[in-house]
Amino acid sequence: MKLQRLLSYTRIAIDDYKMIDDGDKIAIGVSGGKDSLTLLYALSHLRRFYPKKFDIEAITVSMGFNDMDFSPVKELCKELKVNYTIVETKIADIVFSHRKETNPCSLCAKMRKGAFNTKAKELGCNKKAYAHHLDDVIETMMMSLIYEGRFNCFSPVTHLDKSNITLIRPLIYVKEADIKGFCNKYNLPVVKNLCPIDGYTKRQYVKNLIKTIQIENPGLKERLFRAIKTSSIPGWNT
Repeated sequence: MKLQRLLSYTRIAIDDYKMIDDGDKIAIGVSGGKDSLTLLYALSHLRRFYPKKFDIEAITVSMGFNDMDFSPVKELCKELKVNYTIVETKIADIVFSHRKETNPCSLCAKMRKGAFNTKAKELGCNKKAYAHHLDDVIETMMMSLIYEGRFNCFSPVTHLDKSNITLIRPLIYVKEADIKGFCNKYNLPVVKNLCPIDGYTKRQYVKNLIKTIQIENPGLKERLFRAIKTSSIPGWNT
């Protein structure tokens, strides 16, 4: 996928759900993975010509894995002229060594969000952007169906009352396969995730399940996404 196509998908999503207003300062969650780097690249280029003027801050919450090197991400931010902040934490040590959680994802996510929101507020951001893409949308809905018995999903835009920050998801129209292609084409410096349970989560199970069904039912992802967009799930009606 070329940059022009990425910007097109991103802008349509932003316009459809009114994600950005004049004067916004948006904190981008940069894990170092392919999704967050693609979002960083998209918003850094979009701000140059988008009619509503906004600024961005790139923030990485380091979980404390000693072997994770974010210096290539720092260089990319420098190239894109984006201020970059690394928040050092001991989340990995707390979750895996002290608490020894059997299902650590929930606690880890909560702690990372807390550290991220605190730094975003310190930097004067009123919005934050996560890199959830089209496949994430579908997988979240399927997880809700399978594990909760509900037809539900996160919203494209969510105002978080506790932190007084609005969360936006500009990549919801972009497929994961296109993101992989974009990262390869533009040689983005993806940082390997060192979490010991990466790839062994409920989300990974659902991802594999959808992939299997898709083989015998081409177009499944598009139909599932359309079902979400036309449903009564809050925040999805444009």
